Amino acid sequence: MLQTISDYFWWDRLWFPGNLTWTDFEDRDGLVFAKVSHLFITVPYAVAFMVIRYVFERFIATHIGKKIFGLRETVRLKASENIVLEKYFITRLKNPSQSDLEGLAKKCNWTVRKVERWFRRRRNQERPSVLKKFREACWRFVFYLSAFIGGFAVLYDKPWFTDTLEIFHGFPKQTLLDSQYWYYIIEMSFYCSLLFSVAFDVKRKDFKEQIIHHVATLNLLAFSWCCNYIRVGTLVMLIHDASDVLLESAKMFNYAGFTTICNSLFVLFTIVFIITRLVIFPFWIIHCTWFYPVLFFPPFFGYYFFNAMLIVLQMLHIFWTYLILRMVKKFIFGNMVGDERSDHEEEEEEETSQEEGDQRMRNGSATGRYLGQKSQRDH
Repeated sequence: MLQTISDYFWWDRLWFPGNLTWTDFEDRDGLVFAKVSHLFITVPYAVAFMVIRYVFERFIATHIGKKIFGLRETVRLKASENIVLEKYFITRLKNPSQSDLEGLAKKCNWTVRKVERWFRRRRNQERPSVLKKFREACWRFVFYLSAFIGGFAVLYDKPWFTDTLEIFHGFPKQTLLDSQYWYYIIEMSFYCSLLFSVAFDVKRKDFKEQIIHHVATLNLLAFSWCCNYIRVGTLVMLIHDASDVLLESAKMFNYAGFTTICNSLFVLFTIVFIITRLVIFPFWIIHCTWFYPVLFFPPFFGYYFFNAMLIVLQMLHIFWTYLILRMVKKFIFGNMVGDERSDHEEEEEEETSQEEGDQRMRNGSATGRYLGQKSQRDH
């Protein structure tokens, strides 16, 4: 059964056009081809990226955030231990309705106000601090900037960088360059590390779309590697890294409180994002992968699957453009307060301030009563 599935999965007709087989892509006559076995190294490299990221965020990004931008760890009040409320928080709702609050208050023999306060503190404990967000953005900025510079250095002198018809010249028997190998392996390892660490990263409103993006990107890169669509794959990676650099740098300045710089970078990011993701990607990249291959060989499964993955990415680009334009609207009308995809940090501050205010009022009332009683005894 498994052997049958394996044989069908690696069937030559799925991966290559015409009468080509896997044996045609064995290294010979000075030609070096991409191998499926090459991709296995991305897993240990992804783990290495996670270790490097931990060290970078803990010692470098934290130092930059604290010493240069003046950020501090957020000190939050912790919710007291309560088995009933904790079970409800984990298994059911993090923000219960009024009727549920009243029911939980009876079970715990607490006031409704005390239960509300417990859930507010418990929710605050799960919100990432500004410094954590800054560290994550700083790490991604460093990688995307390095990847973009490296990718441009790899591609700028290649004929297919400016003439997309050259992408399929000699396809699929195109030799693998060392620069292409490392560009692919590093990018795939990084996206694998993001997929491995997604449970620990800052949760945003487009969490599901981010998962889809990581999976689609890895599938796209892995499939293009096996089918020798490597030239177009490198262009796709370069296009994505171009705008990601600006996005992460804008986030860094936003978390640090440099609003003017953040807004300027965000405007620049919007322009670059729309040009690269809504113009270059569909009208240059997808256009060339749809229309040029059939000039050299008949369509095959890999042709349709690869283009389907590109369409999935394009749909995600449209979704993110919608979010970006919402932020642009708020920016124009002066209502933009941060990343549209994230929980707003000031909400936590408001809640915490409200709690502290309530505590001060109670302390003040108690102090007033004490002083009043003391005054009456003195008289």
